[in-house]
Amino acid sequence: MRLVTWNINSLRLRLPRLEDLVTELAPDIICLQETKVPDPLFPEDAVRALGFEHLHYKGMKSYNGVAILSRHPILPLDNLPDWHGKEDCRHVGAVITTPSGPVELHDFYVPAGGDIPDPDANPKFAHKLAFVEEVTEWFEERKPARAILVGDLNIAPLEHDVWSHKQLLKIVSHTPPETERLNRWLETGFVDAMRHFIPPQEKLYTWWSYRNKDWEKSNRGRRLDHVWVTPDLVPNLTGMTVVREARNWTSPSDHVPVVVDFQF
Repeated sequence: MRLVTWNINSLRLRLPRLEDLVTELAPDIICLQETKVPDPLFPEDAVRALGFEHLHYKGMKSYNGVAILSRHPILPLDNLPDWHGKEDCRHVGAVITTPSGPVELHDFYVPAGGDIPDPDANPKFAHKLAFVEEVTEWFEERKPARAILVGDLNIAPLEHDVWSHKQLLKIVSHTPPETERLNRWLETGFVDAMRHFIPPQEKLYTWWSYRNKDWEKSNRGRRLDHVWVTPDLVPNLTGMTVVREARNWTSPSDHVPVVVDFQF
C-alpha cells in the first residue's frame, strides 16, 4: 500500500498537480490538507476520474479542509471531536481494510499559529497550543493500535527539521512550547515513520516558503508534514520518499508530498 500525504494548498486550484502526483507516484491512498473547498463544491467527479472511488472529506470556504482519497473501500470514523470547540475542518479519520486486518488512518491539519510565539499576545498561537494539547489527551485516552497518523502538523520538532535550529527557536513552528507538545503527542503511542528511514541527524524538509524565490539553492526548509505509525505497524514499513521535485511543479504548493510504502 502506497500512502501519500500532501498539503495541496487549494484542491480546485491544483487539480492538475494532483493528477501529476497520481501519474508519477501511483498512490493507493492520498491524504490532503488545506483543500479550501466546502463540501458541496468538492470535485468528486474529477477525483474519481483519477481512480479514487472512496472519499471522505471535510471542508470549508477559503480555509483549512482535509480529505482522504482511496482506491480501496474505507469506513469513515464518525463522531470525531470538533477540536477546541471549533468546527474548522482540521481532522478526518477512516478505517482501511488490509490483508492483515483493519488499520485506522487519521489526517490532520494543525493550526499554523500566526507569527508571534506568545499565547497571551497572539490568539492564533494560543489556539495552536490548545489544539495539540487536546488532541494529545484524546489519544492518551484511546491508546492507538494499528494506526497511521499523517498531515500538516505545522511543527518542525527536531534540530535538523529546520534550516537553522538556532535562528528558528523563536519562530512559530519550531519554538519549544510547540515542539515539546508535539513530542508529547507522538509519545501517546506513535513512531515517527519519516525518521525511521532518515536519521535525526540528517536534514529533512517538506516545506519551503513562497517568499524564497531561489528556494532550492538556499534550501531554507522546514519539516512541517509528518507520518506517524503505531509500533505494531513499524514492521510493515518498506519505504519513504519526500517528493522534493514537486516544489518546482507549475503553480506548486509550498509543501511537497510525502510518500510512505507499507507491506500488509
